[in-house]
This record gives sequence, C-alpha cells and structure tokens, in this order.
Amino acid sequence: MSIRIASYNLHKCVGTDRKTDPARILAVLNALSADVIALQEVDRRMGARPAALPEKLIEAESDFLRIDGPRTGPDSLGWHGQAILVRRGTRAIAVEGLDLPGLEPRGALAARLAHEGAAPFTLIAAHLGLRRADRRAQWGRLAEILRAAPGPALAIGDFNEWSESRGFEALTGFQIHAPGASYPAFAPVGRLDRVVVTPGLRVVRMGVFDSPLARRASDHLPIWADIEGALR
Repeated sequence: MSIRIASYNLHKCVGTDRKTDPARILAVLNALSADVIALQEVDRRMGARPAALPEKLIEAESDFLRIDGPRTGPDSLGWHGQAILVRRGTRAIAVEGLDLPGLEPRGALAARLAHEGAAPFTLIAAHLGLRRADRRAQWGRLAEILRAAPGPALAIGDFNEWSESRGFEALTGFQIHAPGASYPAFAPVGRLDRVVVTPGLRVVRMGVFDSPLARRASDHLPIWADIEGALR
C-alpha cells in the first residue's frame, strides 16, 4: 500500500496572470489524486491574515477537509500560511503548530495522521525562510521532531533552497527528494519544493504536476510523492 502526499504553494491564490482565483486552485488540488496535501501561503500576508482559500469552498468543491489545527488569526485558514488537507477516510490524531527560528516569522505544522487502517505517521508541513542561515536553523528544529517521532515521519513543503547540496546539513541520515523543477510555474527551473523521509519510509514514485491550468493558478507547481514502508 502506498500513500500519495502532495505539496502546493498557493501564492495566496494569485496566479501568474495576476488574477486571484481560488476555484482554479481547487481544480488543481482535485487533479493531484493525493491522500494528503500540505499547503503553503493559504492566507493573505497583511493585517489579520484572512484566508485566501475559503474553507467552505474546499468542503464544497473537493473531497478534502482541512485538519483542525492552530490558525494565525480568527479568519485564517492556516498557521503561518500552512494548512494540511486530508481526503475523507484519513484522520488526524494530533496536530501542533510550530514556531520556527529566523529573522522572518515562519511556522510549520506537525501532524500525526492515520490513513485507512494504516499505521499512524508524522507529517511536517513547512515553508522555510528566504535566508539560508535561517533555513539551517529551521531544519535543526524540524530534524529534532522527525527523529523524535514515534514511528515513520516525513516533511514536505516549499523549502526555498536552490542548492542541490547545501542547506540540508541537519538532515544527515534522512532521504531528501526533489521531484523536479516547480518554480516559477510558467517556466520552472528551481527545485524548491521537496520531501524528506525518515528511515523506514521510501518514495516509490514522485513528480511535479504540470498542466496549463497549474501554470496559471499559482507561481509554484505542486509536487507529489507516493510513499511506502512502515505504514501497514
């Protein structure tokens, strides 16, 4: 059995054509055939950080539900812009909002999930900082959580790292996968969106979801990975 985990930076639902259109974001999400999706930039950046992607629209136009967790503000969808969607049949055992170190305020979500009779696993959804010094400190914090997880664990998200070899020093012993170029969506060259798995898990398939709509809907293309291992 495999579980498909995806990640998508929504860019606050503003596309490469500068139009704000949550409905086309939902169309891309539905096309991913994922069981769990980590989202970034789900809220507007200024003021009270209201949701850019309405939760009622998710419930009405998709098979996904937002797992209940902390919100940055009363009208936010996520925590520091992060949210996790699960397809009906996957349940959240626990979810925690993490504050990450760095010059710019950043956060991540750590969720304990169970998928249709499979063993529970830990998922960290993260959007890391723009400065490598901050990202290294953030990975130090996240690596501690991955190592302490009671069972299999993975991290997925927009890691904002252009290098193939630098910035991941804290992840010694983990597998780091870059499914492909995902940024900028209209002509992708940067492999900024990645997945990290702990020993006991393996990525059997992975990719970047690329379509004409996805190239317009956000400035990132979504990534996905089919995970197998100690999930039975």
